[in-house]
Amino acid sequence: MSNSPIRIGYSLSLTGPVAENTKSARLAHQIWEQDVNQKGGLLGRNVELICIDDKGDPSQTAAIYKNFLDNESVDLVIGGYGTNTIAASMPVIMERNRFLIGLMGLGVNGTLRYPHYYAMIPTGPSPNTALTEGFFELAASQNPKPKTVALLSAQAEFSKNPIIGAIENAANYGLEVIYQQTYSLSTTDFTKLVEEIKLVNADVLFICSYLNDSVGLVKTIKESTYRPKMVGGAMIGPQSASVKTELGPLLNGFVNYEYWVPVPKMNFNGVSEMLEKYQQQATKENIDALGFYVAPLAYAQMQVVEQAIHATGSLDDEQLSDYCRNNEFETVMGTIRFGKNGEWDKPRVVQVQFQNIKNNHLETFKDSLSQVVVSPASYASGKFYPYSEISQE
Repeated sequence: MSNSPIRIGYSLSLTGPVAENTKSARLAHQIWEQDVNQKGGLLGRNVELICIDDKGDPSQTAAIYKNFLDNESVDLVIGGYGTNTIAASMPVIMERNRFLIGLMGLGVNGTLRYPHYYAMIPTGPSPNTALTEGFFELAASQNPKPKTVALLSAQAEFSKNPIIGAIENAANYGLEVIYQQTYSLSTTDFTKLVEEIKLVNADVLFICSYLNDSVGLVKTIKESTYRPKMVGGAMIGPQSASVKTELGPLLNGFVNYEYWVPVPKMNFNGVSEMLEKYQQQATKENIDALGFYVAPLAYAQMQVVEQAIHATGSLDDEQLSDYCRNNEFETVMGTIRFGKNGEWDKPRVVQVQFQNIKNNHLETFKDSLSQVVVSPASYASGKFYPYSEISQE
């Protein structure tokens, strides 16, 4: 038994609306698996990651985790990607009292307060507001200051918390929400929605969207004559290489959240080497060619598991959870310490503005010239410009 591999089970939405991101996570996990096994594995045993496609359907997630724990008898489980599926797995995890590190789920444990859950997302102890606080802080810093905000979001579980945070942030920075609308994830034509928002003429347009709808919205806004002072916020998509290269110069002026970007202040130990391996393999496998958005966090997710196992000498869920609760971790995302509800003890979300994009080439997006960190000041790499100015260039 001692020679058998340590088996770690989890699900990812390898098909469905976020497949591009989850495939990036899967590759980062495989790179970690190779790295750790080359170093001799964990507790003298190789590690085997077992990943099942949940097809982006949260209703499948609980059954997948039940099967891992009841039939497959895996040693450990880790959380999948994103709010929708992680939240769906939590009842099973809580019932079995298992340790879980979820990847990029926003505010999953806010009401559950499960003591053995940890979040691999840098939104800190107040995730709903931290994701977009920098966006609204930037909006309020303009002169003259914007007065009104329109909120547009997809009808999905993942969008609920960002919208809650956006409403709170808007109020905190003295901005009035005058319009709020949702749309189905099956929407392909956004013309009527954007024209409706144009009639409202809000100074700031906050968007919470998925990959395909992000592309449609950017194109439609660019075609419209509506020019808010600021647009973007919580769009899943502009972080992806395929979306970047499809939209190219159309992205100029949009402001959006990121968790890691290639700026000197985020060159954490090991991240460049990991991304070099990732990008070489990603090109062959035809997945996100940059990997900036998901890969560092996915690799760091496994580094936390690795370091907790090394430190405790155990696979016991409670021991691993206790260690995570009381210690910090050195990862490709920098130093991580967990706090309230298993969230990071301090937020580290950056706001990026797309600038100076002249073409649709992948190379354009490999440095910080086209993706300028404009918030917070501690990571800033350039100056923010109102969308109404940049979009006219």
